[in-house]
Amino acid sequence: MDVSLLRAAAVAETVARVREIERRHGATREAIERIKAELVALGQRAGLFPLEHFPVPAGKTGEIYRLSEDADRRFALYASAGMPGKAQPPHNHTTWAVIAGVHGDEHNVFYDRVDDRATPGQGRLRRTGEHTVRQGSAVGFLPDDFHTIEVVGDQPSLHLHMYGLSLEDLPGRIAFQHGDGGAFSVFPASPTIGAPIVAPAALKRMLRAGEELALFDVREEGEFAEGHLFWANCLPLSKLEMRVAALAPRRSAPVVVMDGGDGAVARRAARWLAHAGYRDISILGGGLAAWRAEGYEVFTGINVPSKAFGEFVEHHDGTPRMEASEIAALAAAGGPMVILDSRPMNEYRRMNIPGGVDCPGAELVHRIFEVAPDPATFVVVNCAGRTRSIIGAQSLINAGVPNRVVALKNGTMGWHLAGLQLERGATRHAPEPGPGAKARARAAADAVARRFALTFVDRAALAAFEEESDRRTLFRFDVRDPREYEAGHLPGFRSAPGGQLVQATDRYVGTLGARIVLACDTGTRSIMTASWLHQLGWEVHVLDRALEGQDLVAGPEPVHVPGLGAIACDFVDPPALAAMLEAGTACVVDLDTSLRYRDGHVPGASWAMRGRLDRALARLPAGRMIVLASSDGILARLAVPELAGRDARVLLGGTRGWKAAGLPLERGATALADETIDVWYRPYDKEAGVEQAMKGYLDWEVDLVAQVERDGDTRFRLSPR
Repeated sequence: MDVSLLRAAAVAETVARVREIERRHGATREAIERIKAELVALGQRAGLFPLEHFPVPAGKTGEIYRLSEDADRRFALYASAGMPGKAQPPHNHTTWAVIAGVHGDEHNVFYDRVDDRATPGQGRLRRTGEHTVRQGSAVGFLPDDFHTIEVVGDQPSLHLHMYGLSLEDLPGRIAFQHGDGGAFSVFPASPTIGAPIVAPAALKRMLRAGEELALFDVREEGEFAEGHLFWANCLPLSKLEMRVAALAPRRSAPVVVMDGGDGAVARRAARWLAHAGYRDISILGGGLAAWRAEGYEVFTGINVPSKAFGEFVEHHDGTPRMEASEIAALAAAGGPMVILDSRPMNEYRRMNIPGGVDCPGAELVHRIFEVAPDPATFVVVNCAGRTRSIIGAQSLINAGVPNRVVALKNGTMGWHLAGLQLERGATRHAPEPGPGAKARARAAADAVARRFALTFVDRAALAAFEEESDRRTLFRFDVRDPREYEAGHLPGFRSAPGGQLVQATDRYVGTLGARIVLACDTGTRSIMTASWLHQLGWEVHVLDRALEGQDLVAGPEPVHVPGLGAIACDFVDPPALAAMLEAGTACVVDLDTSLRYRDGHVPGASWAMRGRLDRALARLPAGRMIVLASSDGILARLAVPELAGRDARVLLGGTRGWKAAGLPLERGATALADETIDVWYRPYDKEAGVEQAMKGYLDWEVDLVAQVERDGDTRFRLSPR
């Protein structure tokens, strides 16, 4: 196990014992002595705290790194790194504190405050002792004890500092200018508390160790698509609060954040994650630039693990495919044939093969015996490109359907590049299977389950998994159609249509090494989805008889946005905003994706990314109220604190509310305040060079097979014969 994971485990065990000490003994001298012993023991494991994980930035004498902090901001443990000469004036803590040595020497001088505290901003101190903290020793303080620190000797120091409450939550701390007292002032926390640094080679070892790990690239999706690590999840800083709880539900799981290289965005993300209760956070030192400099593989595009897996499947399973021109000829000949589009309805409606029927990935086996009951019917599976065509066709083949099945080579893009016309705006959907078709589908799925040795769990096993979820990350997914999910689903289960869960696993699962449980009504869709997740390398279980006799919850998936409820903001409703815009007293900043902005926004609105909102603000006319907008208003609300001191509001109901009020939308990229790097533009999202982009994209997918072999970090499993 890598030193970062060993350190995280040791820190977690130590903090747990410190919690128990405080619970039993309170904030007392006796408790302090016991906590000192715990931190001394941790500090003596110096190999867990290499100095290179806790560098002091050039031009500074010290830096503080957060090692652990409870969700309620209690029991905060830091590593304090210092260069010779680093010093702090006499100060208190307003909570208990313990310092233990790891590397180097840190000299402490102790003081009591002896004045009557009658004079504001003034006081007197009396020196009571001193001690040099080094490995094997510690000092402890009650809330109103005072001390100074100074790194002495000629070696850098690294010491463990633990507090009953996080440094950012100690606004009453004060520091005196001199050892005898005099004037004092508030002693604020460092504004740059960081996270430990992990080197590229160490991260490579962590990825190969198979332990739980959440690896988040916090750049915008467009930047991410230009180059990233294979297993990195794209979690842009601008949308961190909206996505992280779903991607990393266990806040004690190890998290590594990274950016392009300078560390600024990664440090901002690490601070937010720490304040949200994530307790084991590291930063990839040097980011993507350092990873590339080590000679490790860098991937482009998005959803790469799933895309690469599709190519892996075609390569190893020999999934049959057919050119667009051949399929068009067969369709024109009029033989028994059905074309099944394995994408969600919103993608199908945008463009589809003429005559094709929408049947998203996990629905294929579930509905095939209703759609094509005659074994003589030729079945073609398509998507926009390659992955879902391959996985969809191979699903039917694995399930043993008697029909001839092929994947449409290169999907709708291949159809377009062949000079064939696509249909747009269609809404055809594969019919719901009847009882007989459902039974045949389940029998076919059971054969797949046996072939892949899938595991089924009952409610008792699920309850055990849930009880362990504070120690082992658990994801629970309902893989049915979203409309079925909204009609009624198991409490705690998220909506993840099976085809999309395989096609874009990193959109749903952000913690490697996690445990996954799938649910549906008949079991067919859970089994087929599980068979692919198993081959992708995940630990996956099928909940047996998932919905039978259960109390289901209706409605869409609940969205948990940490911190949203604590943001105070004023709203303006659409009619009022329309009047303000007419009068020239307000200006609108749209924080939605650049694609949604292009599709329709409040007339006159500027577009900006939340992570670089300052660029948009500099362009706005002075003296006008700023109104923030996004599709549903959530992202706009999250950005309000970043406009502190400005006259700002949020559009009530967001852009959707504006449209629902019957107000007009402006279309086009009319007022961009930044470059559109917020999302990856698919070939058919582009406004020029579409065919060239399609060819490049299809070549990229094919080339992934060789690249993942060079990378060596995939966990793909060959299908059993």
